[in-house]
Amino acid sequence: MARTTIDYGTMMHDAMRGLIRRVLDQVAADGLPGDHHFFISFDTNHPGVQIAQWLHDRYPEDMTIVLQHWYDNLDVRDDGFSVTLNFGDSPEPLVVPWEAMKTFVDPSVEFGFRFEQRDDDGPDDPGGMHDDEEAPFAEIEETPRQDAEVVSLDRFRK
Repeated sequence: MARTTIDYGTMMHDAMRGLIRRVLDQVAADGLPGDHHFFISFDTNHPGVQIAQWLHDRYPEDMTIVLQHWYDNLDVRDDGFSVTLNFGDSPEPLVVPWEAMKTFVDPSVEFGFRFEQRDDDGPDDPGGMHDDEEAPFAEIEETPRQDAEVVSLDRFRK
């Protein structure tokens, strides 16, 4: 059965995941350039997420990690990425599938993207969109760097 609409939301999310993958590929190869650093939030219950049980107990729904000063073993794959982060002098490996990502933010250049969560995908509901819903909106900002400021992740959440 042919779709009656073009699923722009899914296409946009796939494109953004590809962009984030390219960015993380560069960082894995060359390290973080300049003041760049990333806040990445993800669904800790998503299939394929691998985190220590004590981290899941502490973050039972979602978790935000920071790639900045100390990270190791960044490995970018087709299905997601893995990285080892330091939690209070305890290195912990994490595996995050692309589909588990909720937000990606690089506050050094005021760039951020929020992935809309879709729970109702079905044959009559392509991309989880209902007739009365608006299309997913990408919150993308890119402006020249200014003096230091605190960037709240809340500005990129619903």
